[in-house]
Amino acid sequence: MEQRRRRFTTMSQINVVPYIDVMLVLLVIFMVTAPMMNPGMVDLPEVSKSSEPPAQPLEVTIKVGGNVVLIDREVGGSARSVSESELVREVKAALEKKRERPVVVGADRRVEYGQVMRIMDLLQSQGVARVGLLTRPGTH
Repeated sequence: MEQRRRRFTTMSQINVVPYIDVMLVLLVIFMVTAPMMNPGMVDLPEVSKSSEPPAQPLEVTIKVGGNVVLIDREVGGSARSVSESELVREVKAALEKKRERPVVVGADRRVEYGQVMRIMDLLQSQGVARVGLLTRPGTH
């Protein structure tokens, strides 16, 4: 008598039917709730267009020897070497014509940081409100 042996094998497949059922229920929920959501509307501020171009900054450059050079691009852009007292006088005169003009201070990379700060402090102490640093983008 031959005995048949039944081999039991384990099922090595994942039953994905319950996952599909859950995904279909979630899909229905999202389809029903999506029209009810109010997209956020952003009320952006408006800017009036000016007939004047933006003001060119006054450029103050400090050379290695300590020479201070003033460049006014609105008057032709010629570089003039000035003393600190002349610098303050000429910057104030230029700002009387256009009060919103910024003043940027640039220096050779070998100039000490203290000299740059001294010029910036001098301009700010004389009432120049918009003083910034002039930099060149890196080439890295």
